[in-house]
Amino acid sequence: MQERIELLVDIPFEYRHTCWFCGEPSDQFVTFPHARHIVLACPHPKLTLSSCRECRQLAYQAKVEHVWHLRDEVKVGLIRKYRKDLAIGINWTPEELANAGFEGGNFESFQRSAWFMYEVARDRVNYRGWPLSLGGEDIEHETNALSFDFDGVCYPSINEAISHFSQNFGFNRQMLVKTLAIVGTEQFAKAVRFCRLLVAATPDEVKAALVELKAQQAK
Repeated sequence: MQERIELLVDIPFEYRHTCWFCGEPSDQFVTFPHARHIVLACPHPKLTLSSCRECRQLAYQAKVEHVWHLRDEVKVGLIRKYRKDLAIGINWTPEELANAGFEGGNFESFQRSAWFMYEVARDRVNYRGWPLSLGGEDIEHETNALSFDFDGVCYPSINEAISHFSQNFGFNRQMLVKTLAIVGTEQFAKAVRFCRLLVAATPDEVKAALVELKAQQAK
């Protein structure tokens, strides 16, 4: 207990009961580097951060070299665990849910709570935490140059966004990778729409569609 108190990062008053990873109420602590694996090149001192129970479990499964990469790995875990909740924001708008006509049916509870569930999952994934310091000494922040923002969600990497959308829409992951190689990541929405049109296509049909798309992009 004494060691944990000595290593606990400085916590602003307004965040004293907040998980540094996702912004939810905290009742746990995560110390990093931890004894679960050997960290050879950690650029900062040992730190203890406030955490919710779920993020703590995800954090202790990660094998990373610094606390910002640890945060990204926790985000990946949250995205994968709450994939269906995040998919609500892909498939619906608040107005569409309000007018879905599920009243009195088996999906009435979904209609009432779906957008709230999406917002909670989205905000946990997007949460960045407060700047870290220990004993008044600032800890230099390692930015994640690989993060990818799309449709209101900040993914730790473009690969995680690709996996998320391919799973939710049921198309081959590599098809989206190849499409993005043609149109560029800045046209991620176009690439997703293109792949959705080819969900039931044969390999030859997919190949022909990619050739045609490449020709269109070259014009």
